Formats: sequence, C-alpha cells, structure tokens
Amino acid sequence: MVTIKDISDYLGIASSTVSKGLNNATDISDETRDKVIAAAIELGYSPKRRKHFTGLNGQFERKVCVFIENMDYENREQFGYDLIQGFKQSAEIRNWKVDIVPSNLNAQSKNEYDKFMITNGYSGAFMIGFSIHNDYSMQISKTRMPTVLFDNYVLNNPKVGYVGTDHYEGLKLAIHHLHSLGHTKIAFLNGARNTMVSSQQTQAFSTIMNELNLYVDPHLLESGYYVPDCAKYHVPKFIDRGATAIICASDLIASGAISEVQKRGLKVPEDISIIGFDDLPICQSITPQLTSIRQDRLSLGKSAMMLLDCLINNIPISKAILRADLIIRDSTAVVKNRD
Repeated sequence: MVTIKDISDYLGIASSTVSKGLNNATDISDETRDKVIAAAIELGYSPKRRKHFTGLNGQFERKVCVFIENMDYENREQFGYDLIQGFKQSAEIRNWKVDIVPSNLNAQSKNEYDKFMITNGYSGAFMIGFSIHNDYSMQISKTRMPTVLFDNYVLNNPKVGYVGTDHYEGLKLAIHHLHSLGHTKIAFLNGARNTMVSSQQTQAFSTIMNELNLYVDPHLLESGYYVPDCAKYHVPKFIDRGATAIICASDLIASGAISEVQKRGLKVPEDISIIGFDDLPICQSITPQLTSIRQDRLSLGKSAMMLLDCLINNIPISKAILRADLIIRDSTAVVKNRD
C-alpha cells in the first residue's frame, strides 16, 4: 500500500507538504499540489481517510462516493433508489461517509478519474449506469482507485470489482415459466445494445431457448432503451410474427409493451403474456399486475459497499453476483393459439 511517506520520498519533499497537497491545504502552491497529485496517481495512492484543515485542529473522515449516470434514483419508484439506499446503509455500518456524484460525459471530459478521486479525498467509488464506451469506463481499466461497477466489468485490474444479478438464472426462470404454460414463440426486447448486461442477456436468452429446443427467431429478438416508449418500435412486429409471449429487459419496457398490445385490440395475458425485469413498484400498480424477474436492489447496494470495502483493504474480490427470482403475477397465462 502506497503511503504519504512513499510519495514524499519519490518527490524529495517533506511528508507534511505531501499531506497538504493531498488535502487541499491553502498554504502550498498550485504547482506543488499538482506535482503531489500526479505522483500519487502514478504510484497508486488511495486515501484511506481525508483530513479537513480547520485551523490547527484537523479532523479526519473516511469517504467514498457513488457516481451515477443514465439512471433515476430520487424516489422509491425508480431503479437507482434502493441501490443507493443499500449502499448507504452498508457504508454507515462501516463508518464511511457517502457522497452522491451525478455524472455526465461533459463532466467526465473535464476530470481525470483518479485525479478527481484523490483531490476530493475519496477512498473508493461505486459506479452506476455507465456504458462501456464512455470516458470514465475507459479510464477504469487502468485505475489505481478501488472501484465497484454495477452491471459492468473490466479485465485484469485487481482494483475493480463487479456487482450484479445472475441474469442467466433470471431469464431461465422466466423462459421455463412461459414454456410450462405452452409458449414456444417467445420474443425478447432487450435494453441498450452496447452494454455488457445486454450482451449477456441476449446470449443467455438464445442458450436457454436452445436448451428447451425452442426456435430463436431473429425477428423476435430486438434491442431498445430502458423506457416504455421503445416498445412501440418493436412490439407490433413481434405480434405480426406470431409471438405469444414477450420478455422485456426492464419493467418500464414491459409497461410500454402492455400498452402496445392493448392498442392493437389484444389482451394481456389472454392473447400475449408479458414478463418484465427488476420488479419495481410499478409492477403492482399497472393492469394487469406484471410478472417480473426480481433484482434485490437493496442487497445489490449493500453488496457493492461490502465489495468496495474489501478492495480498499487490498482484498482483490472480482465479482459479487446475487440470485434472481421470478415474481409471478397476472401478466402471464396459458398460451392461446393465435395461428
């Protein structure tokens, strides 16, 4: 583990000067501060605690942050809410302070990830909602900062871990449930195409269908976005191709799928069964109530903090994968012959 003394020896300056540079003290030059931060990044320094300079009496605190992008989290109805609440609960038990840092591509282009973490005194981060192609995600592959990714993964970096749900298990539960009801023409409306999870889910869907000797019609396999509106671009085609059931990569997509089916004069589940993913509160407020693959978001958040705490303490855990569950409600039923 790199210490302040290591940075001091590397730069040939006093440890007190390094400490001031890392803690944003005002009585050193910007040039010296920049040299300290650059050396800290190069050597792989990670702050375990940060000192706030308040006159002669500095106070220490341990801080981590949650970077969040492309995901709503302000209220209980939204996916990110319980994820963050679980993370905060687990952090509080471990005496970590948590800051929420909403992010976007413009902010990322102005900040180097490791530099941002060190200058703000963060010992680690939980990253939610980032695509594999954005700037921060590319920096994560070589970061020295303990980092946990939600539904994303990078190879060959012991400082980075991954937390998520077993999507293969979830889809297997859903497909086997539909198959037990007599469905063979099953469509899958996935989320955003260029994500690790979407790729995994597409592969899992095809594998499970093949295991059951069910034909994977490429016209019944599409990608969209995690919003209800995307259903209108794909569900009509699914219906025209004879699909009797649709699995959606999120409950929001599934709610849009129900609306599209009903617009065409068909009924859910009498004519078409629909399954969502996540088991958000919306599942019980729409008609019919939605069968959904449940992700335990509170436990996912708690597991992310547990994993981050391990990485901060140099325990190189790679993945924490939680079990999925199928919550059966009113949107699935025995197949109706539509041929």
